[in-house]
Amino acid sequence: MRHGLSVRLLFTAALIAGPSVSPVPAAAQDPAPGRVEFTPAHPVMTVGDTLRLSASAFDAAGRPIARPMVQWFAAVYEFQGTVDSTGLVRAGAVGQIVVSALIRSADGGRPVVGTLAIPIQPPPASRIAVTPTFGTLMAGQSVSLAATPISSSGDPRHDAVTWTSSRPAVAMVSARGRVTAVAPGTATITAQAGKAAAALPVTVVPNTIATLTVTPASASARTGDVIRFNAEAADRRGAAVKGVMTEWSITPGTGQIEPDGGFVAEEPGSYRIVATAGNHVASATVDVRPREANRPVQVMGRVPIGMLATEFWLHPDGKHGYLGTVGLGGPGGDRLYVIDVGNPSDPRIIDSVMTDSREINDVMTTEDGRWGVISREAASTRKNGITILDLADPGHPKAVADYNATVSGGVHSVFVSKGYVYLTDDATGSMRVISIADPFHPKEVARWQATPGENTGRMLHDIDIRDGLAYLSYWNEGLIILDVGNGIKGGSPEKPILVSQLKYDLNELYRKVEVAGGPGYIRGTHTAWRHKNYVFLGDEVFAAKPIGGLGPLGRAWGRLHVVDVSDITRPKIVAHYEPEDGGVHNVFVAGDTLYLGDYQGGLRVLDISGELRGDLLRQGREVAHVMTGDGKGIIPNTAMAWGATYRNGYIYVPDMHSGLWIVRVDNKRDLTP
Repeated sequence: MRHGLSVRLLFTAALIAGPSVSPVPAAAQDPAPGRVEFTPAHPVMTVGDTLRLSASAFDAAGRPIARPMVQWFAAVYEFQGTVDSTGLVRAGAVGQIVVSALIRSADGGRPVVGTLAIPIQPPPASRIAVTPTFGTLMAGQSVSLAATPISSSGDPRHDAVTWTSSRPAVAMVSARGRVTAVAPGTATITAQAGKAAAALPVTVVPNTIATLTVTPASASARTGDVIRFNAEAADRRGAAVKGVMTEWSITPGTGQIEPDGGFVAEEPGSYRIVATAGNHVASATVDVRPREANRPVQVMGRVPIGMLATEFWLHPDGKHGYLGTVGLGGPGGDRLYVIDVGNPSDPRIIDSVMTDSREINDVMTTEDGRWGVISREAASTRKNGITILDLADPGHPKAVADYNATVSGGVHSVFVSKGYVYLTDDATGSMRVISIADPFHPKEVARWQATPGENTGRMLHDIDIRDGLAYLSYWNEGLIILDVGNGIKGGSPEKPILVSQLKYDLNELYRKVEVAGGPGYIRGTHTAWRHKNYVFLGDEVFAAKPIGGLGPLGRAWGRLHVVDVSDITRPKIVAHYEPEDGGVHNVFVAGDTLYLGDYQGGLRVLDISGELRGDLLRQGREVAHVMTGDGKGIIPNTAMAWGATYRNGYIYVPDMHSGLWIVRVDNKRDLTP
């Protein structure tokens, strides 16, 4: 269907080498004792910079290596920057690039290897985002502001912010951004970081509040339910006082309340909701009970395939499915299996399609099921791209055409919609749009790239199309939304136009992964799925070195962000789900349920009903969990759940190590009579 693990990018170079991985020379695995000195010794780069490194080596006795020959390579992965054979480093995105130099004497002998981690910081702040925004305060009110400096590349920075007020006698501000309305009048509150500044006009009016009331006065809810409270202010005559800026707080318990009065609890208990406006305080109470979302599950059928599995797509007829494969020094990657799932208790392989590739990461059909598309990477001829399948007989597909003219570097993900294939181009990090109006003669009709002409650190990983909008998971660039026929910006499939972008601080979010596995860890915006007014946005995260003994990648991390797109031009993160035993890979949403491939955590099924805010894991929204490891798997007893597909009561889960699983979630039933 869509997205997938960057297998060639993430599996260790010893297993497989891809375009964004510099193969580590075999000699680097067993270097001679000694040390390498880099010049400069402690560089820090800014996005867009280039830097020429040099290196010298010394043996174990401290003697310089004579007639040194230097080989440069990226020691981990080149997601944020690149290094060429001359030691020229290019910084493409915020994070780190870990560079190694392998130095040997021209006279031979074992080389000495040194490694240098180079931080890449965002450009200076060009603007400051201040929240919350308001225009009016009443004398005596006090409100805390938060300011985030944003660079010209759209990345958040952590600069110190200086706060000032143009008229402290009207509205004063503390060094930490706490604004206090002193007396009627107007003032401007300014936040500054470097050359960037943001001005917030404030009008202070007389405080006419006599009473403050919170409605509803009491409420009951489950964990995860959002209740919206209102603070109603009145003057001495009982008339409503409009435009009051209210501060909210909760006690005790674990939950959150937002500036608009939206409250959500993460744990059961009795909560007190407190509203403050100047010297007036009012409260309400909420009794919160457990969500009790869990349901029993049954494993209905299994299809082990004896090789590493990737994406699964269910044909619209509901009777046939297609399972991709990847080869990592073993069989696979050159075939797509056709599976008869008409009887979920007895699924069977009935055919396959062979291709020249080492990875079939993605597969999807047209809406009517007449045609199919598979992605291809690592072809022996280096002519990668996509293959078009004739599905007149869904159980026996026929390859009828290839397209590789502009995407021979490889295609990782595809999305098929209304006669077009939207795909990711590995070589340039761009989106290509291929018309399959004539499936026998596919042709490119459009290209869109985040930063045309420069793709260092920019990798388009996944595409989701809904209602004429394309949701692009752009790794370091976050979520990018394009108009490809919706009309909001006048775009079309053949003329994609930018609508908006959401960028967030991946490095700060996953700092714990660097602590666990060292610098150069893998993290990026990996997958997106639009559902109602939300985009479920998943990050793919692995340590620089395998952690946990769970296969060549080790354990995964990663968060599923819930992005509110009710205003499509201003997407904002409002909730999240972060597994504790695996990472977020591919998702599928149907109705009020989300199905997640949790890598080492197996299948996760989540209740996403209602409004979503806060920490979905702590709210107890898990409906079901299936550990998809198997004693006879490629890596025994270790799950590597790729994703999930739901149809008519059945969940289809491809696991890299153990093949296809078919699962059913039952209705809730009592455990005792």
